[in-house]
Amino acid sequence: MRKYFSREKFGYMFGILGKPIDSFYEIRYRDQGSVPLAVICVFVLSALFTVNRVFAGFVVNEINPRTIDGITEMGAFFLLLGLFCVGNWAVTCLMEGEGRMRDIVTVAGYAMLPIMLALGPATILSNVISFEEAAFYHIIIGVSIAWTGVLLLLGIMTVHNYTLLKTIITLVLTFITILILIFIGLLIMDLLNQIYGFLFSIYTELVFRF
Repeated sequence: MRKYFSREKFGYMFGILGKPIDSFYEIRYRDQGSVPLAVICVFVLSALFTVNRVFAGFVVNEINPRTIDGITEMGAFFLLLGLFCVGNWAVTCLMEGEGRMRDIVTVAGYAMLPIMLALGPATILSNVISFEEAAFYHIIIGVSIAWTGVLLLLGIMTVHNYTLLKTIITLVLTFITILILIFIGLLIMDLLNQIYGFLFSIYTELVFRF
């Protein structure tokens, strides 16, 4: 456990907020990253996202809390993380990327830090502001999302040893790959449903006949 949750691991995780390129370099080439920490970041983010949707003030939140399923939303976060990592790994394997799967997972998880750190204070703030002050809430969320995007870009660029242009192209191809994977997944689910329906109809027919 110490290997994954040492003080140095935490230091490099939060170090990306101030010195992202240096920290991502250490994570990739000196093995200072921690996949479990990255997964915990995504877990905490998904929990805070659900809390935000349930408890954010009515000034900024028009969602009925009763319609929110935290387990489903958490599963969606991890599904998106998995799709991104698999898609990026597949694309970068073809584009001479140097990053390993664990590096991609670490970068994706660590890059969520700005949003994770912003959601809690933003949720609290949303309950004490007026309609005229709602812009401050949206600024906090917007800046954290932009910061996460920058960290993800710099992280992928560093661990794969890419130029900025090649990184942008890689990310575009990654998102295209994600869409393809989702499409294939939906096709497989539809096929399995049809097979299940066919087998169930045969079973029903046999039961009624015999």
